[in-house]
Amino acid sequence: MSSLFAFPNPVNEYAARVTAGLVVALAVVTLALGSGWGLLAIAAGFWLRVLFGPRISPLALVSVKVITPRLGRVKLVPGPPKRFAQGMGAAVSTAALALFVAGAAPAAWAVLGVLIVAASLEAFAGFCLGCVVFGFLQRRGLIPEDVCEACNNISLRRS
Repeated sequence: MSSLFAFPNPVNEYAARVTAGLVVALAVVTLALGSGWGLLAIAAGFWLRVLFGPRISPLALVSVKVITPRLGRVKLVPGPPKRFAQGMGAAVSTAALALFVAGAAPAAWAVLGVLIVAASLEAFAGFCLGCVVFGFLQRRGLIPEDVCEACNNISLRRS
């Protein structure tokens, strides 16, 4: 059962960045169209990635199996912070979807805008906001060190 919910460790940072870029593209189209179905697709994608890694998420599969191999670049980074970041994306996208369903579309689009900013930072600048939050929480003892021993020194500075 644990292999069903496995998340890769380490993760190719370039695959994570490509996936974030695809999330940005889908989110921008969703925002432009005002699509509740787009919000559902974004939230479902994040939940699939956080629960199962890239094995069944359509965006992650396109990223890992099609786009990233063509880039020919590999930079391995610890998996737990990336999974945490996917969890943050799941929470934010689910909040946007819930707001939309509740009839608060302007609030949903504002929350989606926050997601677009965070995913853009990852995709275009290589800055993983979720990874920074993970490191902050780990340094404060809220995430045990043994969750990711290689992560103990994640900080705001880029490697």
